[in-house]
Amino acid sequence: MSIFFNYNGKFYKEGTAIIGPDNRGLRYGDGLFETMKIKNGSIEFADDHFARLWKGMKLLGFEFPKHFSPDMLEELVYGLVKKNGHELMARIRLNIFRGDGGLYDAKDLKPEYIIQSWQLPAGNGEWNSNGLVLGINTEAQKSCDLFSNIKHNNYLPYIMAALKTKQEKWNDALLLNVHGRICDSTIANVFLIKDEQVFTAALTEGCVAGIMRQQLINILKKHHIPVTETAISIETLLNADEVFLTNCIYKLRWVQRIGERTFENLFTQKIFSLMNS
Repeated sequence: MSIFFNYNGKFYKEGTAIIGPDNRGLRYGDGLFETMKIKNGSIEFADDHFARLWKGMKLLGFEFPKHFSPDMLEELVYGLVKKNGHELMARIRLNIFRGDGGLYDAKDLKPEYIIQSWQLPAGNGEWNSNGLVLGINTEAQKSCDLFSNIKHNNYLPYIMAALKTKQEKWNDALLLNVHGRICDSTIANVFLIKDEQVFTAALTEGCVAGIMRQQLINILKKHHIPVTETAISIETLLNADEVFLTNCIYKLRWVQRIGERTFENLFTQKIFSLMNS
């Protein structure tokens, strides 16, 4: 079966060339993206995803045509997953970027977009009993500024951390911010547990404002489990009792080891159960 993607409202077969050399998204990373999960024909946390996307587009100075809305993009996502046969469970990548132009002379400030879908395996979102093996990438640090919390296309620190992950045969890598503190991983937010209290990097530390991150914080508060958004040093992380990652595709994944340090998972399993109750 052929797989299709949507570019500016039209379907194209996977592998079709659509972007020219003057595209600002290609030249400068002038854009941002959302990664979403389709489950049983619906986008999980759709309102949160589109709210974050619109906040990011406004921050990046996009201009919005009258027809361009969250409802329009949501319908295009559903149309794509139906065409690709991915309604049951899929990962969606919605990439927004500006079109052609040089650094100072963009053709216009309106958004162009690409929507892609990939089928997820049936076991997606289940408890990862083997645990993840992580490393800490120290070679590229992430800034702490107005743009740090959005998923923009200037993704170099994450790219370098992902290359390091593959080289070292880790499952994922943790990124540091410019202060040398824990920021997030290449694809997830980081949480740690110490004495049955939960901690995660504050948004001021430069991490992406993850949708599942906020969902989990809300769940923990609802069940009166102490949760703190704060600055986390490498030493604090390695002295934790348990560590886990969150994102919208996998929900929660337990970290079994970082370097030579191994972690338990009893309290993490309790949190996992709360997220799925």
